[in-house]
Amino acid sequence: MRHRLVAVALLGVGLAGCSGPPAAPAGRPAPDSPPRATTPGPRVAAGTAPTNSFAVGVRQLKLTRDGDRPLPVTLWYPATGAAGGTAERSARAATGRFPVVLFSHGLGARPEDYQVLLTRWAAAGFVVAAPRFPHTSRGGDGNPLDVLNQPADVSYVLTRVLALGETAGDPLRGRLDPERVAATGHSAGGVTTIGLFTTGRDERLDAGIVFAGTALGVGTAFAGAAAPQLFVHGEADEVVSYAAGKAVFDAVPWPKAMLSLPKGDHGRALLGDGKALRVVADTTVEFLRWTLYGDPAAKKRLPADATRGGVATLDDRL
Repeated sequence: MRHRLVAVALLGVGLAGCSGPPAAPAGRPAPDSPPRATTPGPRVAAGTAPTNSFAVGVRQLKLTRDGDRPLPVTLWYPATGAAGGTAERSARAATGRFPVVLFSHGLGARPEDYQVLLTRWAAAGFVVAAPRFPHTSRGGDGNPLDVLNQPADVSYVLTRVLALGETAGDPLRGRLDPERVAATGHSAGGVTTIGLFTTGRDERLDAGIVFAGTALGVGTAFAGAAAPQLFVHGEADEVVSYAAGKAVFDAVPWPKAMLSLPKGDHGRALLGDGKALRVVADTTVEFLRWTLYGDPAAKKRLPADATRGGVATLDDRL
């Protein structure tokens, strides 16, 4: 993962010229230029997030965009049964309408590499959709420039996933809330996520989480309706410098927070089950509860979760 993202950095000057901006989501005209960001403020209706943990189900979708971009998607979702076990394939979905969270993996990675974190989101009451990108995933050709095409991939995946909620006979029919959606991603997936709020703005998104990301190739012209952002970055990141992530954070015009891990590197904290991951998981869950369920109590809990155990600090501008 490291040498490929370094390649992206070396090619940064030419990224914008080598690939056009991501396509607009289906059914939406591509604007001549991104709309200006509006006045900050979460736009979801106030509510209460589930306080119980769910069992977790998992299933696969086989999607392809434009005929030549295969995008297999792993879906983790709240399921019936006892909480706390491993994800059960094709388990029956729990009763309720759940927010949707998109997750974009890093270069040379796969969605399942992040399953410890993503299943915790699902257990907290979110449907998590994680596509495997055709050129930047493990086993792909490793073309770093293809990151610029990934925001459009994510928008396509979101359209197809939300359609499941209206599809007769689908196990997720009636279980998805299309008005409560977030985009998240790590490393190159962080670039993808930033792009969904800048050059490839998808107005269906209410919030974003960027893990070890940079604005390389997608810029910092945050556009459209306010969408709170949470940045998570290790201060010892050896691939994407902490300063690069902080610069993007500083450019966000909306409510925002930055979780900084003084001893954190480029991403091992997301892949294991140690103390750092527990802090990251708890903080991101509370952020998603606030931004997607509109739960004010979650916002109040967020600072304590972020700073528990002295693993991280929080620059809270929410």
